[in-house]
Amino acid sequence: MSQVDFIAPDSAEKASRALLAAGARPLSGGTDLLVQLRAGRLPPGMIVDLKRIPGAVGIRQEVGGFVIGAATPGMTLSEHRALGLAWPGVVEAANLIGSTQIQGRASMAGNLCNASPAADSVPALVAARATCLIVGTSGRRMTPVESIAVGPGRTSLAPGEFVLEIHLPARPARSGDAYLRFIPRTEMDIAVVGVAVNLTLDDTGVVLDAHVALGAVAPTVLLVPDAAAALIGSKLDDAALDRLDAAARAACHPISDKRGTIEFRTKIAGVLARRAAVIAHGRAEKRS
Repeated sequence: MSQVDFIAPDSAEKASRALLAAGARPLSGGTDLLVQLRAGRLPPGMIVDLKRIPGAVGIRQEVGGFVIGAATPGMTLSEHRALGLAWPGVVEAANLIGSTQIQGRASMAGNLCNASPAADSVPALVAARATCLIVGTSGRRMTPVESIAVGPGRTSLAPGEFVLEIHLPARPARSGDAYLRFIPRTEMDIAVVGVAVNLTLDDTGVVLDAHVALGAVAPTVLLVPDAAAALIGSKLDDAALDRLDAAARAACHPISDKRGTIEFRTKIAGVLARRAAVIAHGRAEKRS
């Protein structure tokens, strides 16, 4: 790996200014960034470590929801009991990023900003209606998670901007979420298809609200309103699951490669959507 400069600013404003330098890259976990630099896929420049910025590491509860710092490692998420009870699907998705060793460094913000269509944590965040606090030289702004990636390896972030926090909203009663993926191996592989479902039920078990997101079946993670509409008003009967399956398949625009064909990915998206919806529904029924 060629020589790179390193800086660890202690404020978001200093980090934003540093990121304006040619070739500068933010580091939250670094599990993608350092590999890409070593492989020569990114030009050498400056690494701007975010971990010294207040709020960049840690989880806090605000207004019934959760704020997760951009450099918070996956292991911290898995150990946070309240977060795991409220958003088990999000935590499960984040815990699929790499091995146990990788979990000590990898962050959801890094997974998001790497902008891989197959990122595991992103569908779960999109289904959860998560938002990001973006910091730049022009100030701060909030944006939905799904607006960050605009294509494989490309984001909507302007020069000098970076994700400082991920915000998960307050959880209504009788809500549940789930994330499932298909991989060719038993672990530590990239999703061939990933599906996240987030549901809220009424007192009788009818779906009041739903969000469905698909990963690895298009250039970016997809939010699928038709799939959510297929579930709303149902008790997750077979007809609703059939409609969900069809809507998930219709939304897919995958590629064929050595890991899966277009036809295979499309079919699996429907299958995983059904299974994730059942898991999310079961979790919602247990939360009063």
